[in-house]
Amino acid sequence: MSELVKPDYWQHDLVKGEAHKELTTLNLGPTHPATHGIFQNVLTMDGEYIQSTEQTIGYIHRAFEKICERRPFYQIPTLTDRMNYCSAPINNMGWHMTVEKLLGLELPKRVEYMRIIMMELSRISDHVICNSVIGVDTGALTGFTYIFQQREKIYDIYEEICGARLTTNMGRIGGFERNFSDKCWGLIREFAKNFPAALKEFDNLLARNRIFMDRTINCGPFSAERALAYGFTGPNLRACGVDYDVRVADPYSSYQDVEFIIPVGQSGDTYDRFMVRDQEMKESIRIIIQCLEKLDRMPDKKTFTADVPDWVLPPKEEVYNEMEALIYHFKIVMGETEVPVGEVYHCVEGGNGELGMYLVSDGGRTPFRVHFRRPCFIYYQAYPEMIKGTMLSDAILTMSSMN
Repeated sequence: MSELVKPDYWQHDLVKGEAHKELTTLNLGPTHPATHGIFQNVLTMDGEYIQSTEQTIGYIHRAFEKICERRPFYQIPTLTDRMNYCSAPINNMGWHMTVEKLLGLELPKRVEYMRIIMMELSRISDHVICNSVIGVDTGALTGFTYIFQQREKIYDIYEEICGARLTTNMGRIGGFERNFSDKCWGLIREFAKNFPAALKEFDNLLARNRIFMDRTINCGPFSAERALAYGFTGPNLRACGVDYDVRVADPYSSYQDVEFIIPVGQSGDTYDRFMVRDQEMKESIRIIIQCLEKLDRMPDKKTFTADVPDWVLPPKEEVYNEMEALIYHFKIVMGETEVPVGEVYHCVEGGNGELGMYLVSDGGRTPFRVHFRRPCFIYYQAYPEMIKGTMLSDAILTMSSMN
């Protein structure tokens, strides 16, 4: 880590001949806009230089895990999309896959490719927010306003699939709640065609901008050894030079069927974190295009869920008109279907890193134990080490780049 730089405005006691300094205590968060309301840093500062920091976390703790343990399996997805609302569908589908792992379900290839498309759109949405906010925190607002239009196009796709834009509750255990409409496929193909040009425009504004580079290079650097010691994953680990990606290390949803590279950085600084996410968006588009091509070659255009009547809700027209369908609907939603006793862990590559879900079932209508491995909780444990000795303005940028 960088040593504390002695500011040139230190005063000297002419009588004793010794240097003395005046330290300031500064509250950075939780209400400061740069902290997004998540945690508080009590900074001890010498001028603009940070000497030490003490954290207080939990300002948005909402007891997700304990609420999950009081709800039937089918009612939990609405909680997962609030864990990271910047890429909610990844959280939704991560939970669905965890329950499917417990149940031993296998999904049709078409459904898995549809899931991949939605998860990669979510990754793009997450990275768009992170990288554009890094630009804003360096004083560059234009890139934010340009690229955010693309996030709205992704939200249009979400809305067409599930009716929601932010907290999506997308998909179901066993697949999706309905087939994608022709309008939805058209929006996906249009986005895959137009987004690369929009991303290139964003790159031109920031990636080789001298002011942006001066602000972000060597800002909050972190070594691969320290990142691994803390348990970093996702773009923040890859920026340090470690090519770990859950989609490759432990493929799920048929990710093994598509080709993509894992972008890595070198110094683990803010610029590397920015560039890794930038390159990942390009790879996500490449993955989406491959899945669209695979789907086009499939004769089946109607399958959107696995053949598991005990977990897939009957069509609404049947629920409204047939007693048996109404009973099945009630049993599934209220947790009256049989669940095996077991213990599973499933992880997905979320927008911020490895999102793991640990599930213990005792055969009851609700999980016995649920625990989420949150990637960002780990990053912020390392935050004091990353900002010690840096200036306050660099601490803000470092926080933004950790997402």
